[in-house]
Amino acid sequence: MFARQSFRCVQPLKQGFRKYSAEAAPKKSNLAPIYVGVGLAGLGAGLYRYSTGAVAEPKDRPKVFNGEDWVDLKLANIEILSPNAKRLRFEYDDKEAVSGLPVASALLTRFKPEGAEKNILRPYTPTSDEDIPGYLELVVKSYPGGPMSEHIHSMNVNQRLSFKGPLIKYPWEANKHDHICLIAGGTGITPMYQLAREIFKNPEDKTKVTLVFGNVTEEDILLKKELHDLENTYPQRFRAFYVLDKPPAEWTGGKGFITKELLKTVLPEPKEENIKIFVCGPPPMYKAISGAKVSPKDQGELTGILKDLGYSKDQVFKF
Repeated sequence: MFARQSFRCVQPLKQGFRKYSAEAAPKKSNLAPIYVGVGLAGLGAGLYRYSTGAVAEPKDRPKVFNGEDWVDLKLANIEILSPNAKRLRFEYDDKEAVSGLPVASALLTRFKPEGAEKNILRPYTPTSDEDIPGYLELVVKSYPGGPMSEHIHSMNVNQRLSFKGPLIKYPWEANKHDHICLIAGGTGITPMYQLAREIFKNPEDKTKVTLVFGNVTEEDILLKKELHDLENTYPQRFRAFYVLDKPPAEWTGGKGFITKELLKTVLPEPKEENIKIFVCGPPPMYKAISGAKVSPKDQGELTGILKDLGYSKDQVFKF
């Protein structure tokens, strides 16, 4: 069973828990997404539209990123997702090329502010499929005082941004784990979505995926339709729990903070074999859930709720 006990939520659930099975459900269902009764304060979201369209022979296409050289890509399209979030499409000079990024990985972006001596560098996880030729897309939320996010939001079509990568995070291969759990806050959803998309586009990968995703408002769930599509397409293998800090009056889910009770209910037990829990979000979330990582190469000690629930350091990965 997915949960080890009945979940006690602030508001009644619209529907009961669904049972997992080891097989995917290939057809879409009419099942609505499940919302549970806790929320994560101070968070936004960022996602890219899920696409099942395969690209023919991506391995034979030229790769844009080699891990060493900076590549200047032209901004081709801007889509407003919310008052503070945009989806931006950057085109490759070679329209037949693909990013070549492994999953899970990110790209480093670079620009130098006018009059500044040093470049601004920030990592972003592309939200488009790695095998799509001709372009990549980023979902970027603008944060006040955030030099890179503000710069990207100020860009106009035909301007260029420098990219370099890949920055390897957690090398994935089909069925590496039996069950993975994604605890995301705000734009921390992007590496989680990259990983989930890779799993579900591969018919050989039978990994089960659980997502706990916190946001401030419903508007902050930028591309929830794509996650809903995944859940409706693979209801026996993908489950998403959305939580809001400031829900609207008509919200049928819950509100509050991510609690030990919630994670104890929706995550597999620590004693289960071959599971992995991924965490990505703002610093307060890391502190509460897993403890912060020290550096890209040092995950740091496991603390917080996951430690209290009995998970080991080896069972948790901090993006």
